[in-house]
Amino acid sequence: MSGEDLAGKWLAKFLTGHLAGERDLSTQTIASYRDAIKILLTWYRDVQGTRPEKLRLTDLDRDRVLSFLDWLEAERGNSAATRNQRLAVIKSFARYTAVARPDFLDQATQILAIKQKRTSATNMGHLTGDEMKALLNEPDPATSRGLRDTVLLSTLYDTAARVQEICDLNTADIRTARPMVVTLRGKGSKTRCVPLMEPTARLVTDYLNRRIPHPGVGADADPLFSGPNHTRLTRWGITKVLARHVRSLRGRDPGFAPGLKVTPHVIRRSRAMHLLQAGVNLIYIRDLLGHADVSTTEIYARADTEAKRIAIESAYQSLTPEPLPDWTADQDLLDWLDHADN
Repeated sequence: MSGEDLAGKWLAKFLTGHLAGERDLSTQTIASYRDAIKILLTWYRDVQGTRPEKLRLTDLDRDRVLSFLDWLEAERGNSAATRNQRLAVIKSFARYTAVARPDFLDQATQILAIKQKRTSATNMGHLTGDEMKALLNEPDPATSRGLRDTVLLSTLYDTAARVQEICDLNTADIRTARPMVVTLRGKGSKTRCVPLMEPTARLVTDYLNRRIPHPGVGADADPLFSGPNHTRLTRWGITKVLARHVRSLRGRDPGFAPGLKVTPHVIRRSRAMHLLQAGVNLIYIRDLLGHADVSTTEIYARADTEAKRIAIESAYQSLTPEPLPDWTADQDLLDWLDHADN
């Protein structure tokens, strides 16, 4: 068996050369691809009896991919959405390999023809304006940690940033001149500049004046939001900060955001929905969120039934006739109905 036929060689090139080099995807996205491939290799080893180092490109065919996808749902209990995500990774690899190995093209085409499963409508749960205001007022800005949390949550909401983008912020990423602007580093090493609204800008200014800079690094490496000993807050750390304040808020108000698991992504989603409800054009919301295509942003518009109702009502012309008289009060009609079959 030629080394050119081994899947491992092409998987390594796909992850390191193609995804990281050519497509310049983020480390988080590459990690997601790697995890999906690891599960696929585990299936080949445990179910098919093919060790990863012996796996060939020809082993990656339509029938076995379908069997793997069925196994994900039946044995691992994965949802249709997770199944679709794993399939997307396999398709991406097949598409890449078909270009490098034209003899694999027919096999790859059959894999690419596998359809995704239908999933239920995306849950676009978000906080209302009043709920968001209550959450932002929950930390106590009189303490250093409370001030950090207030600024952290306010910046998370105001910028509609991804949680990793907030983790990666350094003090040098804040342009303090008015209007204050934050530079975010998004997926694929793309950067975008997002203005902060004046109330948030005042909070950030106060925070920068009161925080103690990291003594060992410059502003371009000093985390804007840090934990003990100037350690940079992680995604998990920010999620814990948010969960702590949601728990505190619900302790006093059990009716706060009922049934909604409030995560950093819910804060991002809430900002997008609030802007949409305020009539902001989808193009500007797309740029704020850092979406590459406005079609991704359109899911917010499709999910916002209140915005649909307002738009429809604003263009509504009443063509419905006036309410009909109550025929039950017409005794002659009732008598006729009673004797109609006689």
